[in-house]
Amino acid sequence: MTERRAILSGSTFEEEIGYARAVVDGDLVHVSGTTGFDYATMTISDDVVEQAEQCLRNIGAALAEAGCSFADVVRVRYLLPDREDFEPCWPTLRRHFGGVRPAATMLVCGLADPRMRIEIEVDARRPRTRDASPA
Repeated sequence: MTERRAILSGSTFEEEIGYARAVVDGDLVHVSGTTGFDYATMTISDDVVEQAEQCLRNIGAALAEAGCSFADVVRVRYLLPDREDFEPCWPTLRRHFGGVRPAATMLVCGLADPRMRIEIEVDARRPRTRDASPA
């Protein structure tokens, strides 16, 4: 039977809406759409680049709790209400994903709160532990 485990970040939205920051399902890790809220203070910057950086800190924490890192990300989705906000985020995104090169999509859409300027969702595959026996 595969392991299925929910990872919670402490965001009030998880309880209010009824979801987990991430779900580990065997070797797969699905990280929910993550915005730039600092979950400790439930505050969010007005700056889209700062929001992207906070999104990635939040995602990094969920990945670490799942036993993986940005190096294990295979799919990323960027959601933004304003397409003009995407390009300023590229250097931040490249720092995390440039060497990994996951499949990626950017969508222009409305987000749940008008303060949110970017939301990022990722899927990752947890690294397998090496077996000492020959394959």
